[in-house]
Amino acid sequence: EDVFEGRDRGTGELKWTGSRVDLVFGSNSELRAIAEVYGSDDAEQKFVRDFVAAWDKVMNLDRFDLA
Repeated sequence: EDVFEGRDRGTGELKWTGSRVDLVFGSNSELRAIAEVYGSDDAEQKFVRDFVAAWDKVMNLDRFDLA
């Protein structure tokens, strides 16, 4: 696994480390906000409802017999 290091430019001291996933979630505020909502302790029902709604929408958009 790749681990990236952030160092102080002046001293060269190691400030932080992170994986590719850490960098993606850290740099994309919208993705981070969504992950925080669905990752909270009481979000299971919200995740299930939102997932089912999105799945239903995608599946129905592919049905040409309904148009």
